[in-house]
Parts: sequence; structure tokens; C-alpha cells
Amino acid sequence: MASLKPVRGTHDLLPEEMRAHRRIMDEAREIAERYGFEEMSTPIFESSDVFRRTLGDTSDIVTKEMYTFTTKGGEEITLRPENTAGVARCFISEGLAQSVPLKFFYAGPMFRHERPQKGRQRQFHQIGIETIGVAAPIADIEVIATGARILAELGLKDSTSLQLNTLGDPESRAAYRAALVTYFGKHTAALSTESQERLTRNPLRILDSKNEGDRVVVADAPAFGDYLNDDSRDFFDKVQDGLSALGIPFQLNDRLVRGLDYYTHTAFEFTTTQLGAQDAVMAGGRYDGLIQTMGGPNTAGVGWAAGMERLAMLCGEAPPARRPVALVPLGDDAEARSLPLAEALRASGLRVDVGYSGNLGRRMKRANRLNASVAVLIGDDELAKEVATVRDMDGGDQAEVPLTQLPEWLSRYR
Repeated sequence: MASLKPVRGTHDLLPEEMRAHRRIMDEAREIAERYGFEEMSTPIFESSDVFRRTLGDTSDIVTKEMYTFTTKGGEEITLRPENTAGVARCFISEGLAQSVPLKFFYAGPMFRHERPQKGRQRQFHQIGIETIGVAAPIADIEVIATGARILAELGLKDSTSLQLNTLGDPESRAAYRAALVTYFGKHTAALSTESQERLTRNPLRILDSKNEGDRVVVADAPAFGDYLNDDSRDFFDKVQDGLSALGIPFQLNDRLVRGLDYYTHTAFEFTTTQLGAQDAVMAGGRYDGLIQTMGGPNTAGVGWAAGMERLAMLCGEAPPARRPVALVPLGDDAEARSLPLAEALRASGLRVDVGYSGNLGRRMKRANRLNASVAVLIGDDELAKEVATVRDMDGGDQAEVPLTQLPEWLSRYR
């Protein structure tokens, strides 16, 4: 018999953890809206070509991590490993080119078959934003500022830092790629097997290798700054000046890269030292060539994604649950009366928990366990007088309140 446990790399989000996730989603959604980003959602699975075209046939995600399967109709589909590709596909298939600029916010689950570890699951959750159709540096600045504001509102301003780099325009990138191939080609024997494979397909990825032997070689690799043309330098200068004008501190990191050719100019990560090896909590960059790579028009784009699991770990204790009103009916008549009464209280905006069974002591214990703010007791004596006994669960004070006045009287506990 199959084990009745979550599949490896997945886990249940019980109410406390769900509250932590909801806090992040709600905070991010509200702040993104302030910056003009509108929420959208793409399907959790796409045609596999959507990801092969965007992530590359030789990328680790495509070769090792995608959940791909064939439907009964013979179509090959993939659970989304990230959401930018889906947003780009949506831009093309929905004919949105005439509506640029577009600014989107999203939140939802992603799927990658990788080794589960702290802060990394095979089903994980992300929030993200994308700005499409703005080629100017102001879009990069605004996208980063939105992320910085979200982290600040979550209380993470002091525990994260912004790492910033430029990948230059295609001309600069090509020149730098050639320089890296020449340099690493002289040190092939010292590179890991994975980096040797990357040398021909995406040598920039060698720069962010975690292999200690690779890092020794990378330490003396050419610097990207030496291969930037004037346009690329000017673009990056404007991004830095804009961030400085907004008071957003950053650290230049010339080893921060994106391995695929459609990435250009700005690359950035918000990192932390509080999660061990999983230091990136929000990462993004400019991808001006992505939509064209997928068969759409040449369209600029820039955005970021952040993992909710890692953000929740940084945020610490989940927000407390909203305290309920405990409705405690005693006797058949009171129980029959409690159902419409509970509906009236809920309609007034209160969270109401009805004690369904047990004597008064058991029902009050449940009220305590739920951290109820107030208990509303109704028995035969109360029904005879058309009142309820209302007990404050913190101070212990009691009062008899007419049933018709309960919603207004209890509004202080909303």
C-alpha cells in the first residue's frame, strides 16, 4: 500500500504556515499595486516548449529539474518551474503587444525536481513582478524599488542586502563571453565536470559556481566591466544613480550573472546571511530578448521573483490568527437559535466559532484553546429573557446583552 505521506519535496501548509504565506502575499500584492502592478495568473502547466525555448535545452532546469509528462491526448506538458516564461507566453498568445507598457504581479506554486533542503522544496511558492515594454533604466529602478519596499514592509530591510551587476547589451555580452571562453579554456583541467560542460554552452554560469575548485579559477577571470561598451556603461550608471536617489543601498557584484543569452543589462539579487547556503531571497533582471526568442515581437522586459518559503523563514513567527467570538449554546433550543445568530454575527464582520458538543466546561475549554476574545453563552434562562451572557475572555467581565443588540455590542471585538 502506498505511503499516505506528502510526496518527497512537498509539504502541507497548515493554518499557521498558511497565515505566514498569506501575510507575504497580501503585503506584496498591496505594495505592488501602489507601484502600478496588476495581478494576473498563468496556468501551473504549459507546453514544454515554453520552457525549453526560454530556459534552454542544456540548462539545469530543463535537463534535470522539470516535471514533464505526456497527456492522454499525446501533448507534452510541464509543470511550471518559474513564471516569467508563462507571462511571456501569455503576452504573445493574448496579443498584448499593443497594450505596452504592462506591469504584472503574480503569486503561486512552482515545481522543480531538485534535492529538498531548508527553504527549498519541489513544490514551492513564489511572488513576482514583470514590467514589459519599457526599455529605459527607469523600469529597472522601479522594479528593484518595489522589491525593496516589500522587503522593508515585511521587516526584512536590515536582514537583506541588494547585490547588483550589469550583463551589458548583446554586443558587450558577446565580447565578454569570448573572453571567458578563452580564459577558462586555459584552465579546463582545474574546472569541475559541470563547469567544463558549461564552457561551451553558457560560460557565464561558471562565474557563480559553488565548487571550491571552480572558485579558485574564477577569482582571476576577466571582469565584465572591461568589456562594456559606452551604451552599456551609461545604462548601468543610470540604474545606480536612480537607486541612490531613492536611498536604496546596493553592493556591486561582478560575479552575479544570468546564463541565458536573452538576459541583458541589469542583474540583481536581494540576499541574506540568515538562511545558510540558500542566501538569495529575491532575484531578477532584464530579459529584453526573451519574448523575441519565444517567437514574439522584440520587446523589453524586466522583473524579479521571490520564494515565499524563504521569506517566511526570515519573517519568523506567523501572524496570530484573528480571535473569534465563541458562541456557546446549552440545550436543544439554544443550539437551534445559535445557527441564525451566528450567521447574523458573521454578517456583521465577526469571526464566530460555535461550540457544537459537550458540557459548558468542555465548550469553554475549546473557546480558550481557540484564543477567543469573548464567549457568548445562551441557555434556557437566556432564551426566556431574549438575552445572551457575554463573557470577556481576558478580563472575565460578564454582561447580559439583548440578542437583537449583539452584533452592535460585539463590534468592539471585530
